[in-house]
Amino acid sequence: MNKISERLYNGIVKENPTFVQMLGMCPTLAVTTSAINGAGMGLATTIILTLSNAMIALLRKVIPDKVRIPAFIVVIASFVTIVQFLMQAYVPDLYNSLGIFIPLIVVNCIILGRAEAYASKNPVIPSIFDGIGMGLGFTLGLTTIGIIREILGAGTIFNIRIIPEDYTIPIFVFAPGAFIVLAFLIAIMNKRNINKAKKEGTAPSLCKIADCASCQNTLCGGSAVNKEKEE
Repeated sequence: MNKISERLYNGIVKENPTFVQMLGMCPTLAVTTSAINGAGMGLATTIILTLSNAMIALLRKVIPDKVRIPAFIVVIASFVTIVQFLMQAYVPDLYNSLGIFIPLIVVNCIILGRAEAYASKNPVIPSIFDGIGMGLGFTLGLTTIGIIREILGAGTIFNIRIIPEDYTIPIFVFAPGAFIVLAFLIAIMNKRNINKAKKEGTAPSLCKIADCASCQNTLCGGSAVNKEKEE
């Protein structure tokens, strides 16, 4: 149970894909024009992340190491196709709003990263909860950004008007608004982490864009793992 709660906590708080690891920035910035879009994209990613983690963990001992990345992509793409068809059938409005970003979940670095870093090395149950935790963290990030952008840019929340249209700031529903909201949220989190670190007398854990030092792709010629081997 401790392992399960740890995976959930890490995904939602400690290793939040959006606000801590800064992963999946394309859908984060592109689809969060409203709270519904953010929640829909996040939940779709959560389902795919959970199912692909479970399948990859189940097959981890039979997938040859040299072809593991193509194998992971095939598994992920299969679940993306299933979810895409279900959304097209049952929530066509959301499907049309998210557009090309649904099939692009196949190459979302969060999903492939968790497959490589966790699911391929751990049993099925922990891998499932790792997927749920990371997916819920991603959903929380997208929905939060979507709510702020929708309120400021359109004066609504989940399409319910709370601010008169004359008092809205339309830039927040366009691309620059996504960068502004994300920047302010990350600044708030960094400020909180700095204050917490000062009280505890430790180094602050700041949000930063993932780089080679945190890359899990050992096939990459510039990865930290290969550099250490060369040294």
